Amino acid sequence: MGNSALDAILSQYEKNTEKSSKVKVSNEDRLKKYFTEKLQKGDKSATRTFRILPGKDGNSPFDEAYFHEKQVNGKYEKIYCPKLNNGEHCPLCEAREALLMEGSKKAKQMASEYSARKYYVVKGIDRDNEDHGVKFWRYKHKYTGDGVQDKLMPLFKLKGDITDPREGRDIIITTNRNDKGWSVVSSIMTDDISILTDDKTKATDWYSNEETFKDVYSKKPAEYLEIVAKNMSPIWDSELGKYVAEEEKEENETASLEEEINFLREESNDSLDITSEVTFDTEDDTVETTSLDNDDSDDLPF
Repeated sequence: MGNSALDAILSQYEKNTEKSSKVKVSNEDRLKKYFTEKLQKGDKSATRTFRILPGKDGNSPFDEAYFHEKQVNGKYEKIYCPKLNNGEHCPLCEAREALLMEGSKKAKQMASEYSARKYYVVKGIDRDNEDHGVKFWRYKHKYTGDGVQDKLMPLFKLKGDITDPREGRDIIITTNRNDKGWSVVSSIMTDDISILTDDKTKATDWYSNEETFKDVYSKKPAEYLEIVAKNMSPIWDSELGKYVAEEEKEENETASLEEEINFLREESNDSLDITSEVTFDTEDDTVETTSLDNDDSDDLPF
């Protein structure tokens, strides 16, 4: 075996070993990656301060991302769209296209439930929780022109590049509840010019962060999307190591239980058919038992 083959084998082993030894990220650490302007339960208003980090290589710091908003297990969930974000197959988009092709009014209404919505995602620092490090702020694009992005753009026009690390500005976000009780950003203002940080360690950590929204808002596996597209409830099956539809799993378990009951009934009936013959002698009241023939017992299930 040549050295190149050996190197390839050792390299493959090291690579797979590294993957298997990765430390799992806890839910608490994962939540620290998200910045939200949404109000906490019971709050009527709140003000938060956020510093938008500049984009890489002079690019816009605002990434455009697409998520489906679908009810899953009784709650609305934002589901990463593999088609619009990565150019891959998406069962939810496929369901939408099928409904639109069907053409009826009802089908078109249902199709809207499968549409992917456009969002903006921007990296920044939560001034109230700087120890959390870089966070990602995701908010919806509003075609009505009154969304978060529509409130941010005038600040850039009036104040210049507010993401500049030395002469940029923090933004102050005020959120209130509307008549329906939903969280709505009522205003975004800029603070005075300030340096991003004078802490060298923080500056290095924040600027060396290479994560993108695709690392933070992970996509679900294909079978998960297939189940949601069928309006079923995805649950994790540890035995199969994948998501399955709760409804189909319950149906399969019920069918298996019925098969087991039927099998036991047949087994019980067969046992009754082959039980020992019992005869009573009227003279001495003794009981005789005839033994089973070995050839007759070949069809036993044990």
